[in-house]
Amino acid sequence: MTPKTQDSISPSEITGLLLAGGRGSRMGGIDKGLQNFNGSPLAMHAVLRLGMQVGEVMINANRNLAAYESFGVPVWPDSLADYAGPLAGFLTGLERCETPYLLTVPCDTPLFPLDLASRLAEALTANDAEIAMVSAPEAAAEPGAAPVLRPQPVFCLLRTTLLESLVNFTQSGGRKIDAWTAQHRTVLVPFDRPGDAPDAFFNANTLAELHALENR
Repeated sequence: MTPKTQDSISPSEITGLLLAGGRGSRMGGIDKGLQNFNGSPLAMHAVLRLGMQVGEVMINANRNLAAYESFGVPVWPDSLADYAGPLAGFLTGLERCETPYLLTVPCDTPLFPLDLASRLAEALTANDAEIAMVSAPEAAAEPGAAPVLRPQPVFCLLRTTLLESLVNFTQSGGRKIDAWTAQHRTVLVPFDRPGDAPDAFFNANTLAELHALENR
């Protein structure tokens, strides 16, 4: 008999992982997650939004660990050396996760939706997928053209059973998220319903973009 697909995933079954382990190279090497955004660190906004949607929250960071620990959640550095990118954060999260599901979000997108976890979880179970990934509107290159939906691979809900696969992929030198997710049943979840904020997944790569985001 085929096992019955679980009808729903409760928030307590999901651990949220904030990805703050990058070099911040496009911000001149500063620690992006600790930059001020509306009066508090940028990463704190994401931690608070995550905390409303999941059972546990942890942070992946590679420097200023004490500053991140002051947020009141566990902080884990990459287990891979040399700032190996977001997949290194995924790997750290899967290694530390004690729930059946891991939800990843980056530290530089402070306005992501408050129904992020529930919509990804719904799509994951409905499609019997292993990974549910956000697909969000981006402004079109041509003025006046309609926004285009693009995958946002750092916003993923993962089954923690994928740990062995990711260990094998990274040990063989793999570093690109899409190359790894392509090996698994991945469902893209569009966030373009009426009422969805068009800038919910706007991320701040530079200080100018961060200030622009503050002034919206």
